[in-house]
Amino acid sequence: MSSTLAAIFGGAAGAVALVGIAILIWFCLSRQRNASRTSETGSSDPSQVGRHGAIELPIRDTRRFEMEELSLATKSFSDKNLIGEGKFGEVYKGLLQDGMLVAIKKRRGLASQEFVDEVRYLSSIHHRNLVTLLGYCQENNLQFLIYEYVPNGSVSSHLYGRGQQSQQKLEFKLRLSIAQGAAKGLAHLHSLSPRLVHKNFKTANVLVDENFIAKVADAGLRNFLGRVDTAGSSSQVATDEIFLASEVREFRRFSEKSDVYSFGVFLLELLSGKEATASPFPDSNQNLVEWVVSNEERDMMSYDRRLESSFTAEGMEDYIMLMIRCLDPSSERRPAMSYVKTELDRIIEKEMKLTTIMGEGTPYVALGSQLFKSTT
Repeated sequence: MSSTLAAIFGGAAGAVALVGIAILIWFCLSRQRNASRTSETGSSDPSQVGRHGAIELPIRDTRRFEMEELSLATKSFSDKNLIGEGKFGEVYKGLLQDGMLVAIKKRRGLASQEFVDEVRYLSSIHHRNLVTLLGYCQENNLQFLIYEYVPNGSVSSHLYGRGQQSQQKLEFKLRLSIAQGAAKGLAHLHSLSPRLVHKNFKTANVLVDENFIAKVADAGLRNFLGRVDTAGSSSQVATDEIFLASEVREFRRFSEKSDVYSFGVFLLELLSGKEATASPFPDSNQNLVEWVVSNEERDMMSYDRRLESSFTAEGMEDYIMLMIRCLDPSSERRPAMSYVKTELDRIIEKEMKLTTIMGEGTPYVALGSQLFKSTT
């Protein structure tokens, strides 16, 4: 009898142990799945990142670089490796020892935990249409941000900026694709929890890779800079201000809808091939944005002459109407970025179908050159 009871108790204990092991395995797998939750392209849920008191994920994707390796990557921050200067500071092209090309932003600044926390948060956000923040360095009263290197530069440089590739033909469908990619990047930022407002979206902050895939740069960078972000030349400040909605210029009230306004200015520059601060006509005292918002004659809209006749009237009309909606002075009437992304998807799909079925330049497609003026 005692041996029978022992066997029964022994078997029960074994079963309990097996159940306990199974529960432990399930718990570990569940945590692993939650930790690897990603967006469309693998971003972690930022609500789980150590920010605003939330739970902190492992920071395996955030790298702390050493000053020595950054100096080696840029040949001691040689002028030959200097590729630009932004609000954060000088930007250098660097080649890491593992062969990876990076963009290194450098500025003077005291080491702080707040800086590290922001880098950890931003580097956890991954998306095909966002420039990835790889890591940071704080040494010798200097702060560095290390980003992936995007080889084809900014959209502004292709349209009108320094080093402009004037011979490169940016057809309408390619510009639509660039706008579509940028919209996806911004829409992803707005979909995060907590939502991330870019606050400094402009044509110079949209980069294109070797395949002209658009990547939004400097997301969240304005949070690093605080009130210092107004520093810079008067011309640069004027250029930046024109991308800001009226509620931002007057009250510094940033929101997802102020990003939408900035995106509208971006669409305008893509269309015109000019800086938004430029005048639409030689004798005009308005800039391009003011003229578009106040002008009701849409058929007088100016477009970049490099577009030639590479678009249909239907596609151009839809594009312009979307742009005007984004530029609405009322933030409440502006669409959400998710809508803008969906509408651009629709426009580019329709444009592809029309030009594929009918052929670009055929008599059956009303060309934009019949409706719109080209800029010189």
